[in-house]
Amino acid sequence: MSSAKEVIVIGAGIIGASIAWHLTRAGARVTVLSESPPGGVATPNSFAWINASWGNPEVYFRLRIRAMAEWRRLARDTPGLPLAWCGGLCFDLPPDRLEAYAAEHSSWGYGIERVDRERARAIEPNLVDPPAFAVHVAEEGVAEPVAAVKTLLADAERGGARLTVGAVERLALSNGKVTGVVVSGETIGADEVVVAAGTGASAIAETAGVRLPLDTPPGLIVHSRPHRKLLNGLVHAEKLHMRQTAEGRIIAGSDFAGGDPGENPQATARELFAVTKAALHGADGLELDFHTVGYRPTPADGFPIISRADGVGGLYIAVMHSGITLAPAVGLFATREILEGERDALLAPYGLERFAR
Repeated sequence: MSSAKEVIVIGAGIIGASIAWHLTRAGARVTVLSESPPGGVATPNSFAWINASWGNPEVYFRLRIRAMAEWRRLARDTPGLPLAWCGGLCFDLPPDRLEAYAAEHSSWGYGIERVDRERARAIEPNLVDPPAFAVHVAEEGVAEPVAAVKTLLADAERGGARLTVGAVERLALSNGKVTGVVVSGETIGADEVVVAAGTGASAIAETAGVRLPLDTPPGLIVHSRPHRKLLNGLVHAEKLHMRQTAEGRIIAGSDFAGGDPGENPQATARELFAVTKAALHGADGLELDFHTVGYRPTPADGFPIISRADGVGGLYIAVMHSGITLAPAVGLFATREILEGERDALLAPYGLERFAR
């Protein structure tokens, strides 16, 4: 490993923060560039669920379960990281599909407990209509997203990383290699540039002739004013996913990624918040504070892009939905690949080259 390697990380969301933190710990000289405050654009609007839940093929499950373990390691190494293993109660699938999910993921080693109405009520006593059948995964959790980013970046700064606010105009190229970035007409040089800019990644990569097939679907989430504790963990009901933050806010979406904001997001938010209040005992005093509409950077096939860019040297891409879950593993694996040339086997399916095929 070359401890003197100069790396620019574009993006100050959870992925950029994790990569910057890991690179700094490994001895690289790191500059984080972002035109947004710490947290970026997508991260502040995240439900922040850490999981390896349903809908994942086994190869992706293995990456996600490793990432959950890396969150525990990252928390040990970063005092004050706002992380809670609060568990998740899921009943947003028909019973036959829920049972199939439980059977499949149990066979893969996921800690799923099948629960009846009485057990569901014990887990979340304030649910107005606890389900007759649900699954509970005690090992799922949440990271308070913006606070986690700030904690990682502050620790990276203490280790020597530099944080710079500015819009990247383009990547600097020389003989087919990225040699830095251009910000406000000035070139900042680097041995390697990491594009972890979420929804902004496509435009930045395009300046080096690299196409990222990204969708950016919107997701609306409502946020209450702080309130006394009503939820113990994550709740995934049909068309209503909710949790309570460390400061007491109930946040909810029609699914964990947020729902379609529609033509009138404010009206959609009011309707969703009314459904949220109706789902909880003791919520009479719950008040809507604000709603967010986040745009999720989602590669065209739904899976992450974590790799170097074929044909262009000095450029590393890290863009994905599920950024909260994957962040610590992506930071660790990207750092090893950038500094040591070692690509973890868990990243094999997630190279950019798969879209060329």
